[in-house]
Amino acid sequence: MSERSGPKTVVFGVTGGIAAYKAVEVCRRLVDAGVHVVPVLTAGAERFVAKTTFSALASEPVQSSLFDEASPIPHTLLARRADLVVVAPATADFLARYAAGTAGDLLGATLLATRAPVLVCPAMHTEMWEHPSVQENLATLRRRGVEVVPPEAGALAAGDVGVGRLAEPAAIVEAALGLLGAHGDLAGHRVAVSAGGTREPIDPVRHLSNRSSGKQGHALARAALRRGAEVTLVTTVASSLPSHPRLSVVRVDTAAEMEAVMAVEAEKADVIVMAAAVADFRPVAIAPSKLTKDQGIPELVLEKTPDILAGLAARRRPGQVIVGFAAETDEPLARARRKRAAKAVDLMVVNDVSAPGVGFDYDTNAVTIVSAFEDREVPLTSKAVVADTVLDQVVELLADGGPEPSPEGH
Repeated sequence: MSERSGPKTVVFGVTGGIAAYKAVEVCRRLVDAGVHVVPVLTAGAERFVAKTTFSALASEPVQSSLFDEASPIPHTLLARRADLVVVAPATADFLARYAAGTAGDLLGATLLATRAPVLVCPAMHTEMWEHPSVQENLATLRRRGVEVVPPEAGALAAGDVGVGRLAEPAAIVEAALGLLGAHGDLAGHRVAVSAGGTREPIDPVRHLSNRSSGKQGHALARAALRRGAEVTLVTTVASSLPSHPRLSVVRVDTAAEMEAVMAVEAEKADVIVMAAAVADFRPVAIAPSKLTKDQGIPELVLEKTPDILAGLAARRRPGQVIVGFAAETDEPLARARRKRAAKAVDLMVVNDVSAPGVGFDYDTNAVTIVSAFEDREVPLTSKAVVADTVLDQVVELLADGGPEPSPEGH
């Protein structure tokens, strides 16, 4: 199995059953979860779904042949790259061939060559599912360590109803993500991530806020899940993450609400990542009813919101790693260095949000990660890559036993 950091690679096998249409949604959800998906379609699968569909949705074009791909040994290369092999749907014919150890096509050869964990998701008519040979083949595969997401009861082809329906895409993706993160470098750690811009009410219909979309915070939560962490996402916007047994999502609106939730999460978290764009100011008084033009121009009296990051750092537990984010437009690096030292956090991730493609609303970001000892620049790239780069440094701090004191003069 691959030992590299960054997005994990799933070789996604699709076999020739009517449920192959649902594999399209599984593929999309895996990609949305930050997984690098390499689709492998059998000849039978291509009778139900088009290569073009998977090539467009996955991370790479479809591969389907032992002999016609660019590499002379495509099965070996796929097998070595894989962090996980998922087969959905897995037909009765496929299960029989896999249990027998045949390697007559690209998917079968890849499965024999890989050392990665394998997840199969059977789908077939009820009578086929209940046949002793199918159950014996599954028992053989389970003894060999293959994980199985069993089919569900429901509507089948030709109007029948019974057990054999492919498990829902969300359940398959949940199982896949669980296997990917089971032995990650954050396994056994609790990570609390904040995301989005807080909203400070002026009256029942208006608020003070900012342009934060929450995308970077959600990317960090997603990356932490992939790496095995128990994750709590405290967010002001709807979560973009699929459900997961190691994920809890808490919705908040204001800085005060975020402060209260993060204080509770910090008591059990090993890592705190404050990626949220917390409003600096809020109205002293909230109008009980909508302010209207005929009332004249209102005078807003503002006060500072709590410095959540500094408060968390002041109450930190031994060994706890704390990461802050700073969106700047003027002297970003100098301001980030001062903020890191003043708030006593381990890492301050700064971006210049006046630069094109950086920060708010974009799927891309360019940051500098400021620590006590060095600054690490991350040029413009996806927010998923930024998230993994930040967590790489978090993992290093955890491996060293937690934060160290800042050297003189930095």
